[in-house]
Amino acid sequence: MLRHPKTWILIADGARARILEYQGPGKPPTEVEGHAYVGDHSATGELMSDSAGRTHQSVGPGRSAIESHSDAHRELKVDFAKRLATTLDQELSRGAYDKLVIAAAPVTLGDLRPMLSDHVRKKIVGEVAMDLTKTPNSEVMAHLGGIVLA
Repeated sequence: MLRHPKTWILIADGARARILEYQGPGKPPTEVEGHAYVGDHSATGELMSDSAGRTHQSVGPGRSAIESHSDAHRELKVDFAKRLATTLDQELSRGAYDKLVIAAAPVTLGDLRPMLSDHVRKKIVGEVAMDLTKTPNSEVMAHLGGIVLA
């Protein structure tokens, strides 16, 4: 019996993601068990352990704050994208899917692309630069445009 290719749809933003499986025309995609992800949503104050340092002005008695050169939120989002890329690679190695569609917030999509292995990239049949993390599964297909999933 001929097996139909399994198509996964990754839906992600910088801190939330889920993987759906396409069930065929007219059917809503279903969540793949064990593939809902939540990253760190900590407030900046919780992420930064110390307050900004202070420095003296070169002239006069003034002082000013030293700004941090790293963005803790940004680093968390990049780490989250790395985690998703690793998962997609591992699951592809297991034969869990044959085709992949990625629907992600534009920044997340930009973070994710360079982290994907060549094997995963070859399975991508479409990308949508849109945050669908709050979109119900039953409405996801309407946002995927003309991407052919069958």
